[in-house]
Amino acid sequence: MFTVEEACLVVVDVQGKLATIVDESEVTIQNVSKLAQAMQVLGVPVLWLEQNPSRLGGTALEIAQHIQGQPIAKMAFSACQEEEFMTALKTTGRSQFIVTGIETHICVYQTARQLKEQGFEVEVVADAVSSRTKENKELGLEKMKALGILPTSTEMILYELLQRADHEHFKTILQLVK
Repeated sequence: MFTVEEACLVVVDVQGKLATIVDESEVTIQNVSKLAQAMQVLGVPVLWLEQNPSRLGGTALEIAQHIQGQPIAKMAFSACQEEEFMTALKTTGRSQFIVTGIETHICVYQTARQLKEQGFEVEVVADAVSSRTKENKELGLEKMKALGILPTSTEMILYELLQRADHEHFKTILQLVK
């Protein structure tokens, strides 16, 4: 079970024009935004990445406005191949990673896979990831599942983190998911 004490949200490359042309882009951006807002409320750290931002642009404003700090620029498809990301990851002290972003079959898949290979607990938020095609999203999710990276949903992971209806932030999170 993922917990507030051990979890960290990883937002992969929801940026520039690509963020607006992936399959179900509005739903993806909306759900990543909900997750970012919820993590801020719950005190869960967020690591956010941008693939080649000078060429692809910055993170969608709907998401970026809810995340503290600066995004980590990367050129590698897997964030785990970037020293700055690995340093930030270690600094969190967390062992559970909730992965979101685009594209599911490339950067999300490779990042989640390498996190799992390093012994971390990893889940991918199926309704907060996307690819340019639905087929590539599904292939990415299938391949991650075969590696033991289970899918979750925005609501499912948030309620898992809350664990109880009498949690001090339950009403705030409930308003986000409605």
